Amino acid sequence: MTIQSDHHEEHLKSSQFITDVVIGMADGLTVPFALAAGLSGAVHDNTIVITAGIAEIVAGSIAMGLGGYLSGQTEQEHYQSELRREYDEVERKPEIEKAEVKEVFADYGFSEEIQNVIVDELVKDKDKWVDFMMKFELGLEKPEANRARNSAATIGLSYIAGGLLPLSAYFFTSNPHQGLIVSSSFTIVCLFIFGYFKSKVTGQDPVKGALKVTLIGVLAAAAAFGVAKFFDGAVL
Repeated sequence: MTIQSDHHEEHLKSSQFITDVVIGMADGLTVPFALAAGLSGAVHDNTIVITAGIAEIVAGSIAMGLGGYLSGQTEQEHYQSELRREYDEVERKPEIEKAEVKEVFADYGFSEEIQNVIVDELVKDKDKWVDFMMKFELGLEKPEANRARNSAATIGLSYIAGGLLPLSAYFFTSNPHQGLIVSSSFTIVCLFIFGYFKSKVTGQDPVKGALKVTLIGVLAAAAAFGVAKFFDGAVL
């Protein structure tokens, strides 16, 4: 008899992709918004804000993308280094490695008899043995082959998308003061929506997460605007 179950487990998938989007979008929404707000307190021409904003978005997306690439590359190199070391240890010190496998299952409460059976079966395949040690002894999962490239592209593009949102207000307003009002209203809504869905997919309280992300963005923009106003007044 076949038993059918309506139970469906909900787990977060593609967590690396989501993490990269969050990193890029969060900085993309916040940094250009703060820059534009700061400039709005010191200049009187939208062209200056737009030019500086686009330059920042280009530079920021490249820097963020490069950071993502280097992080992914380092992760890959670290995994490969530990993989070679684990193969070497399995070859040179098999008994010690077997004992470490037994320790893993002992921690789960398996009897010594069961531990021995599992070890005997596992060590028949060296690749699976090493893969087990990588996951359960070192806590390392094999990175995706194109992790560095994909991470760089995702973070960079997310930064551009996030940065263009607050800057777009300055394209259709007549002066930085109006641009700041429209940009602030639009960006606060975007920050709240972004924070809400970011928190929702990561299993956190969506409202609290949305308010936290929004508050950080607003404080950054307010600080930049205040500093610009202060120095503009000091110079004058």
